[in-house]
Amino acid sequence: MAGCQLVGNSLFYGTERRNYPFQLGKFSVVPLYYRLFKVPLTNFSASLCIEGGPPDGYRKNVGICLVNPSKKIFTASRIFIPNTWQMPQGGANNGEDLRKAAIRELREETGVTSAEFLAEAPYWMTYDFPIKVKNKLNRRWGTNYKGQAQKWFLFKFTGNEEEINLLGDGSEKPEFKEWSWRLPEQVVELAVDFKKPVYEQVLKLFSPYFSSDVDEKHSAENEPNRGEVHKQSKRS
Repeated sequence: MAGCQLVGNSLFYGTERRNYPFQLGKFSVVPLYYRLFKVPLTNFSASLCIEGGPPDGYRKNVGICLVNPSKKIFTASRIFIPNTWQMPQGGANNGEDLRKAAIRELREETGVTSAEFLAEAPYWMTYDFPIKVKNKLNRRWGTNYKGQAQKWFLFKFTGNEEEINLLGDGSEKPEFKEWSWRLPEQVVELAVDFKKPVYEQVLKLFSPYFSSDVDEKHSAENEPNRGEVHKQSKRS
């Protein structure tokens, strides 16, 4: 029986406290589960929608959590929003397979094509736009969305860092100017406030992968670019 629960300042929709296992790719060695997690109090809220598709009034969107062999997470800084870092994300087209949409968005925004699927969140997560952001984006899109409903995917980066190109594949205007591999807590800390509740949930959902022994030989001590910020070069 579906219901909702207010935890902190976040509203969660779904069934009562149960575990929801979901399919893992071949690189994950531990099961990932859905649980209701407590998130810090903020002025923004996020909701988890267990059954069916995204709720009405929200733009359908995919989010990509890309991790390297040392379990660091790819983040990039926005060109026009100073000091704001985020994981790749983007809108899904009508009828588009969501995993394929995530792969497409990753390629368009970062140039990355060497990525192995690990896991998919078993539910939608939504966040509301602040009023100024809402008005600006709806004018641009010609819509009246309250916010975005996101389906999140976990991928493992299997290529060389030379592959990362914030100019993307040339099909869309660049959105990012710098990139870095970050710890989960840094990803949340550097995110814009209205996305932080969703980021908390995404990283807790995928946290068993970060704490597992996968790719132990690529430990953080051997990682060549720990926390280094990479600026986008002007390459074609």
